[in-house]
Amino acid sequence: MLKHPTLDKLHALKLTGMAAALEDQSATPDISDLSFEERLGLLVDREMTERDNQRMSSRLRRAKLRHAAILEDLDYRNSRGLDKGLVQSLAGCQWVKERLNVLITGPTGVGKTWLACALAHKACREGYTAQYVRLTRLLRELIIAKGDGQYSKLLTSLAKVDVLILDDWGLMKLSAENRRDLLEVLEDRHGGRSTIATSQLPIEEWHGLIGDATLADAILDRLVHNAYKINLRGESMRKQQAKLTGAETLE
Repeated sequence: MLKHPTLDKLHALKLTGMAAALEDQSATPDISDLSFEERLGLLVDREMTERDNQRMSSRLRRAKLRHAAILEDLDYRNSRGLDKGLVQSLAGCQWVKERLNVLITGPTGVGKTWLACALAHKACREGYTAQYVRLTRLLRELIIAKGDGQYSKLLTSLAKVDVLILDDWGLMKLSAENRRDLLEVLEDRHGGRSTIATSQLPIEEWHGLIGDATLADAILDRLVHNAYKINLRGESMRKQQAKLTGAETLE
């Protein structure tokens, strides 16, 4: 008799997990075999699970990861220089807790961005926040933010993200303004949050790419020296897939 009013109240209180669990219990013939405490425990467990799932979904929406990648799907059969032990260690997200960085380098198409997104996805599953952005786009957004008065707000937002992916590092020559903006972003995150950077260029070439020796030292000091380094090798996986499907690749 109290079923419908109770369900209405649970929904009004936004306890949708408990409401769903109560409906399931009502449709279970032998539910009366359980004690009150056991039934209540099932309701609470369902509510906690649903809230955890909602928070996870919210973190993934905000992260805007380029690939729906998970580490459990990582293929070690292709010889790409992947250290399985290192990847499994990173999967524990201790590097995020310790506010360390991950640098992923290698030629185009070997899975750098996919791996970065998989690491960020695992961080989201562990309760951390993440955000994906291509470095070229971020640098443009920072310039635009200065013009509309949102620069400080954008920097603050980036500084709060637990895992920030800077994808395609090194695709463009940095201007003096770009260098200063990049240093601001990394300075705010240094020692407080983790950054993942991907690049087609070896880390040894990053200093010259930045352009200004003094700023290059400052930028790389905040990114490289406290980072795990993964150098992927091999043929583009997109080309390999094209061969398997018989499709022609366009150069």
